Amino acid sequence: MNNLSLIFIPLLIGFVLIYSLIKKNNAYDSFIKGTNEGLNLFKEVFPSVCAMLLAVTLMKSCGIIDDVKSVLSKYFPYSSLFSDLAPMIIFRPISGSASVAILDQVCSMGGDSFSCKVASTIQGSTDTTIYVLSLYFTSVGITKWKHALKVGLLSDAIGIISGILLAFIFLK
Repeated sequence: MNNLSLIFIPLLIGFVLIYSLIKKNNAYDSFIKGTNEGLNLFKEVFPSVCAMLLAVTLMKSCGIIDDVKSVLSKYFPYSSLFSDLAPMIIFRPISGSASVAILDQVCSMGGDSFSCKVASTIQGSTDTTIYVLSLYFTSVGITKWKHALKVGLLSDAIGIISGILLAFIFLK
């Protein structure tokens, strides 16, 4: 497989160059134009991605997750499920990588544990709504996404609740 990639990339570059010669297109100018467009898109999208990463980092380091876990353990003293899933429920709409890290943390206690199965079901039932809205809406210039945020977070809540209920029905 490694040798295939070593051959494939030069073949792809050669194909693009030959195709541009056949079409009588200046490949270098097209490359420079595409690079400029990519940099402009990066300049538009980077602030929202940076702000979101900052928010995730602040939420992790300020201890709010531990506070939510302690409150949930008071209301559900016999179930560690809710305190295990609290970080997942908070971070899943915000960041996919943060929720995968939390999923890994939950599943490190045991891959066949009920908490791991529920967290995996939530991971598959929801999407990173805030990330998607901030990245894609910013890149196309949509500034009024209040209703899309409400619908996205509502669908995430339905996905989380459905994931928990389905896990209780089929996995317990």
